[in-house]
Amino acid sequence: MQFGIFTVGDVTTDPTTGRTPTENERIKAMVAIALKAEEVGLDVFATGEHHNPPFVPSSPTTMLGYIAAQTERILLSTSTTLITTNDPVKIAEDFAMLQHLADGRVDVMMGRGNTGPVYPWFGKDIRQGVELALENYNLLHRLWREEYVDWQGRFRTPLQGFQSTPRPLDDVPPFVWHGSIRTPEIAEQAAFYGDGFFANNIFWPKEHFMRLIGLYRQRFEHYGHGRADQAIVGLGGQAFIRKNSQDAVSEFRPYFDNAPVYGHGPSLEDFTEQTPLTVGSPQQVIDRYAAMRDYFGDYQRQLFLMDHAGLPLKTVLEQLDILGEEVVPVLRKELAVNRPESVPDAPTHAARVAEARAAETTVETAAAPEKEDTHV
Repeated sequence: MQFGIFTVGDVTTDPTTGRTPTENERIKAMVAIALKAEEVGLDVFATGEHHNPPFVPSSPTTMLGYIAAQTERILLSTSTTLITTNDPVKIAEDFAMLQHLADGRVDVMMGRGNTGPVYPWFGKDIRQGVELALENYNLLHRLWREEYVDWQGRFRTPLQGFQSTPRPLDDVPPFVWHGSIRTPEIAEQAAFYGDGFFANNIFWPKEHFMRLIGLYRQRFEHYGHGRADQAIVGLGGQAFIRKNSQDAVSEFRPYFDNAPVYGHGPSLEDFTEQTPLTVGSPQQVIDRYAAMRDYFGDYQRQLFLMDHAGLPLKTVLEQLDILGEEVVPVLRKELAVNRPESVPDAPTHAARVAEARAAETTVETAAAPEKEDTHV
């Protein structure tokens, strides 16, 4: 299992002080949060991609490259990269470059995004969102695996003998997660390619995501990538943690009530009952997330949203201390209990390079001519 955090990079007024951070402060805070995540032993830091206020992470690879230079171990990812409005050629080259700079500590989550105005800003039509996601990823997949690409599609100019540069590190592309909240076509896409599927189940009841993940697992097996229980699944989550649950609720309530996404909507109590948001003690968070595999099966990655809704940096860093020191170590142990050996580990660059080399050796051995028996 990999445990980590993801950020949406919102610039939100702190409802308890009335102060709004500057964009510069928020960007620097995201970097500080990533460094803290490595310090407390988390495995993954992921940033979203947005091109509209109140969000600031419009250039994820720039931020992740800067973080890569200041870290040694943590895996850097997106949550998500907009496969619909970005050029697949630019994605291929940007993430291959980041792969080299970070010595392979990179993967990428593809998503359609849910902000309608972004599409026309990049010359796209939101009504073609699913078709864009499917076609653009098909091209990206080829760019990372074929040295020269001839290609023609609906949504960009044709390519003739095009070579993406730099080539992926060790000829192994970044691992891809396909992120979705509601779209079965994206689950199907992830299954078709044998990629990972990330269900960001932070807004809706678990039954919805059980169906979506169930579809992905079924189709993963259908396409011959392994059994359904060997499919690569990631989950989103949210938590606010204090030693005493009453303190957690009273401190977090004003941030929840004014959050840019779900503020002024359902009550905190209703939202925590119907979604994975857990506001309480470390043990309450442990109990809630240890039970996730009862609904979704054994999975590979759990990311938490911790730094949103105007929470001050000091508070977020305190949350990461609790998450890294009191929650995640227990979850690692509990989710390892009775985990079948056949369930794959979370993907890493090193493991995927070893797998690719083993596959090459197998092919070479099978193709080698048999030696003549010269015994007389």
